[in-house]
Amino acid sequence: MTAPASSALPARPYFPGTRALTPVSKVLRLCLHALFLGLLALAAGRAVTDSAPRAGWVIAACAVLAAVYAGGVRAPAVHSSPRAGALWLAGLGAAWAALLVVCPDGLWIAFPLYFLELHLLRLRWGVTAVAVTACAAIAGFLAHSSSVTPGAFLGPLLGGAVAVATVLGYQALYRESERRRELIEELITTRAELAAAERGAGILAERERLAREIHDTLAQGLSSIQLLLRAAERALPTEAPALEHIARAREAAQENLAEARRFVRALTPPDLERGSLAAALERLCAGVPGPRVRFSLSGSPRVLPTPYEVALLRIAQSALANVVRHARAGRAEITLTFMDASVTLDIVDDGHGFDPSSVASGAGDGGFGLPAMRSRAETLGGLFTVESAPGQGTAVAVTLPLPLEHLENTAHTAHTAHAAHADHANHAVRPDAVEAL
Repeated sequence: MTAPASSALPARPYFPGTRALTPVSKVLRLCLHALFLGLLALAAGRAVTDSAPRAGWVIAACAVLAAVYAGGVRAPAVHSSPRAGALWLAGLGAAWAALLVVCPDGLWIAFPLYFLELHLLRLRWGVTAVAVTACAAIAGFLAHSSSVTPGAFLGPLLGGAVAVATVLGYQALYRESERRRELIEELITTRAELAAAERGAGILAERERLAREIHDTLAQGLSSIQLLLRAAERALPTEAPALEHIARAREAAQENLAEARRFVRALTPPDLERGSLAAALERLCAGVPGPRVRFSLSGSPRVLPTPYEVALLRIAQSALANVVRHARAGRAEITLTFMDASVTLDIVDDGHGFDPSSVASGAGDGGFGLPAMRSRAETLGGLFTVESAPGQGTAVAVTLPLPLEHLENTAHTAHTAHAAHADHANHAVRPDAVEAL
């Protein structure tokens, strides 16, 4: 009897050959062996002690049945192949049927056979084999008995029912144990990934903080020193002895300013090293797994201060991560808008949405990262808003006002470039003006 390949997965036998046994499995295996061989010994012993007319045939049938059983237990193919297991059970059933013909005590072997059939065959075939075995046991008993009693029917049938209930209960416990084991392994893996992500986030946050500090303090201070030295150099007479020292001080300030800017570039996130913020966002949208994400740019792009670009990129990454993990969205869109005095980033998806008030303080399913995004925006004086409702998607928007000095520097750069172009047209460009650019 073979099991079709399309059925459910086969139940695990008590004595698998390829996987280490648990203590419970070892005990069950030993109990099954002991039960089977003990019942065979009992049948052979009764035939000898009772001086049965067919005692020799009974002993021979018991020996053959024991040999077939031992051969299947020690054969690796029986444990790994449903077909080989079914063939072994067929041989075991044939030997058992021969024992039933010569000895009525052979029906006791039906009980361990129930467990073997349920564990080596797929469920529906195992139950069918149990029913056939019970009928064979009843027929063997009736063949050797001169009277028909209810026990002849109830014994094998109740034994088969108990075996089926026991095996089904064991399999349910096994599946539950496997689910818990997989859950624990997944939890351990998730915790390790979370710890690695937190370490990476901490490293990136520290790099961004150092980049902001260097940009806002050392670099700005060195730039101011250079401008002051330039002003002092112009204020002194041409033959002043201090001019040489001022020139060296300017060179040192220039070199240190260049070094500070190299530090800032080295500490900038790698996504921003390969181009502008818009290019980084476009690459981010193209690499998102799952939903289709589109990027659009509005307004006249301009170079933003490094802290602003880093904050907007991190907010976009966090928002898209939420879309992938929580929103179950089919589409999402990121829009970067440049305005005269501010820059806005919008992330919209068509997912199932949520109640923003439930995660406003980091509650809910991990807080969705909203507090971290809000903190980044508010650190730069920006405004962070979330609009969502269950079943209506989510819209995240952050608006960062550009610092006044950045606007002044942008305007000054444009004015200086225009003036330099005019001076160049008049062939009156001063070397120190070119250096200032």
